[in-house]
Amino acid sequence: MTYLGRRRKRNSKRNDSDRTSRLGRFGHTFAAVDLGTNNCRLLVAKPKKVGFQVIDSFSRTVRLGEGLEKSGHLSEDAIGRTIDALNICAEKMQYRRVSRVRAIATQACRLAENGEDFIARVREETGISLDIIRADEEAKLAVAGCSSLLDHGQDAALIFDIGGGSTELVWLDLSSRGDGDVNSAGRSMTNSIVAWTSLPYGVVNLAERYGGGDVAADTYQAMVGEVIDALDAFTEADGLKAAFDESRVQMLGTSGTVTTLAGIYLGLERYDRAKVDGLWLDMPAVRDISNRLASISYAERKQVPCVGHDRADLVVAGCAILEAIHQRWPCDRLRVADRGLREGMLLALMDNADREGSRPGEKNKSTKGRPRRSRNQYRPARA
Repeated sequence: MTYLGRRRKRNSKRNDSDRTSRLGRFGHTFAAVDLGTNNCRLLVAKPKKVGFQVIDSFSRTVRLGEGLEKSGHLSEDAIGRTIDALNICAEKMQYRRVSRVRAIATQACRLAENGEDFIARVREETGISLDIIRADEEAKLAVAGCSSLLDHGQDAALIFDIGGGSTELVWLDLSSRGDGDVNSAGRSMTNSIVAWTSLPYGVVNLAERYGGGDVAADTYQAMVGEVIDALDAFTEADGLKAAFDESRVQMLGTSGTVTTLAGIYLGLERYDRAKVDGLWLDMPAVRDISNRLASISYAERKQVPCVGHDRADLVVAGCAILEAIHQRWPCDRLRVADRGLREGMLLALMDNADREGSRPGEKNKSTKGRPRRSRNQYRPARA
């Protein structure tokens, strides 16, 4: 190749990089990986003028935190299941030519003594670099991901996420929020947070502590009581109690527990996200469903549509956590969000891409041709 040809080729690559940078979010395909105590989830999305369009997704129950409360370590079986799932995520990201990714790990990796060793192994075997995030960041991401489902005609809101190893609760003051950029709605909602807490109770560790098979009535009440005690000890959100007492609030739940209850509430034979996401539930009906699930046998729960084998031993613990939240912060209706951390990560990644694209003369270093998987490819992008 002549010198002129080489120079033209270099200039072409430089122009492509500059063009991608100027396009901001529209120059990228984005992915978010959320590794929780119970599930491994992936979303791949293309940006739109408002929000984004999901082009691929993946979810698998891996039970990474199985046995963690007793041993203090992630077990080899759990690690194997999780790495298998993350390899599928990596293959999907490669196929979709993902150029921006955020991959996070939550409670199980925060607690496990071998959490950092697990993160290193994941990077080595899958090419995905997981970022173990703090509980406060987890709460903010959940708020950002669910913000479009908030009713801004209310004075306050409580968003909760019942996870596998912890439950995050976030209280928002909506009364003084001004109108802003639609694309930045999630970020503006995080500025409305007045209190948050992370309870060390999730469906996996609570079920392991009390048993997830056939649950006696007094056992179920003991689960509820333990979570209520933890909530009673948290008083920073008490300033919003008056709004709850006067029904000037919205309660929004994002987790496998609430989506499962929503599927049962609708009488679905198979779970359907399109029918569940954004659904309003009457709390008396939800509590009736929870009590029924707690009263039947493990074998009977496995036969309930939208519960099945994967959640039959966990759903009662989730119902107990939800019951405790409702008793402490009563509300007539609950809105269901089949969204949360991944959506919050995607919105943050897109905002970052826009900000980088607006800086004159700065090249976008995150896209260098066709993505190919290597041990260092999927490093976490800071939100």
